[in-house]
Amino acid sequence: MFVPRPCRTVRAAGGGRRAASCFSGRAPRGRRGTPAAGAAAEMNRDSFAAGERLVSPAYVRQGCEARRSHEHLIRLLLEKGKCPEDGWDESTLELFLHELAIMDSNNFLGNCGVGEREGRVASALVARRHYRFIHGIGRSGDISAVQPKAAGSSLLNKITNSLVLDIIKLAGVPAVTSCFVVPMATGMSLTLCFLTLRHKRPKAKYIIWPRIDQKSCFKSMITAGFEPVVIENVLEGDELRTDLKAVEAKVQELGPDNILCVHSTTSCFAPRVPDRLEELAVICANSGIPHIVNNAYGVQSSKCMHLIQQGARVGRIDAFVQSLDKNFMVPVGGAIIAGFNDSFIQEISKMYPGRASASPSLDVLITLLSLGSNGYKKLLKERKEMFSYLSSQLKKLSESYNERLLHTPHNPISLAMTLKTQGEHQDKAITQLGSMLFTRQVSGARVVPLGSVQTVSGHTFRGFMSHTNNYPCAYLNAASAIGMKMQDVDLFIKRLDKCLKTVRKEQNKESNVSGVDNYDKTEDVDIEEMALKLDNVLFDTYQNSS
Repeated sequence: MFVPRPCRTVRAAGGGRRAASCFSGRAPRGRRGTPAAGAAAEMNRDSFAAGERLVSPAYVRQGCEARRSHEHLIRLLLEKGKCPEDGWDESTLELFLHELAIMDSNNFLGNCGVGEREGRVASALVARRHYRFIHGIGRSGDISAVQPKAAGSSLLNKITNSLVLDIIKLAGVPAVTSCFVVPMATGMSLTLCFLTLRHKRPKAKYIIWPRIDQKSCFKSMITAGFEPVVIENVLEGDELRTDLKAVEAKVQELGPDNILCVHSTTSCFAPRVPDRLEELAVICANSGIPHIVNNAYGVQSSKCMHLIQQGARVGRIDAFVQSLDKNFMVPVGGAIIAGFNDSFIQEISKMYPGRASASPSLDVLITLLSLGSNGYKKLLKERKEMFSYLSSQLKKLSESYNERLLHTPHNPISLAMTLKTQGEHQDKAITQLGSMLFTRQVSGARVVPLGSVQTVSGHTFRGFMSHTNNYPCAYLNAASAIGMKMQDVDLFIKRLDKCLKTVRKEQNKESNVSGVDNYDKTEDVDIEEMALKLDNVLFDTYQNSS
């Protein structure tokens, strides 16, 4: 049947090398057929000719043409190295993955493996789950290197990186030149960047970090062996913004040679807003200090991506890191490390010790080929629309309870609603509200009480979760992330409304306030009271998870 011919490599946009078509029975356009290509074409012709002895030649030719339409899509992908505009159907995807997999030695007919790692899998279910890509990606010295015994997995890795680079450009950073998928989440991927910089700046021991109350990005610096220098944010209206004067003062105090990098953030929970990336990039360029950006779920936001593009244009950004699951709706466990200097991104990839799992690369490859660039752009457009809808609905609900939606125009993903009128037992009521939402299957919403203290890797944060020591009020967070639908917003608003009513009612009972309308004794109220008892039981569980 179908036999792939040996691959050749051609230079791709951006200077990288990629494989040309391995899946066509003929040579690419403009190139004469090689003996191997001719043999493959001959094999295909012989196979189809044999089929014509069993089935009408007209039917076989029709089937052959149908197969060529699949192969044409695959050839275009390999030749251009870009995400197709329209998504592929599952049959084309499975054909493509199968053809890649049979290029790995563990799937060779008659393969004799006598090494310690020969792609053996005990469970057939596990093999099918991974489409029989067993060897992983990279080699012991470089996660981007080609494996001699796994040409298919290596090709999968190269294609995935090429597609992801194309999508990052499409999302708003056209100046990006290089990237790779790494099978670690955002925090460990940031650590890999810091460890790579260690070799360039052996005297450095500090990382300047405008505060964001998220544990993994703080631990990423500690794990790499550096001392985070926390720069507190400044309050401008409702927003928490980067204190540029404090950053400049700290650079002067510590000395540029002692600073590994500035570690900034784009995507974040309101009322924190993305850092002033352009100004930070200029400070880094003028001081000769590297700049690493935590862009965890920023690919889905054109504003976040524009900040990175502009920062690289006017100043210095060495690398930016983004999560696969948050931006591409795939399982947790992968990230993209991208940048504007090919050699530095290659240094990071060589810092990764050993081979790596191909699962994150396979997941995002399947997803992008299924969506196509048009499908991904549609998701980005829908997310913006849902942000506006969530904002209007949350504003309307907040005003009905004498609260307000915080004004955070520089945050394009997250929103915050005040929780000021929760009575004299405010902290208990606020945490109880979070517990109630959790037990009603509302995930992702966060309640942030005043004065919370948390110690992370030996550093004590006051006002933890609010990104500052003393934010003026408690609040509730909700975000419009990629994939959110209108029914998600409607259901969230409905459940939040019920929870707020129940909390208010419980507070009124405890306070014995006279003249309070006790609500009708309906079945709905009985259900709410039963749910409240369940919330009290799970109260401690929620506190621990927060």
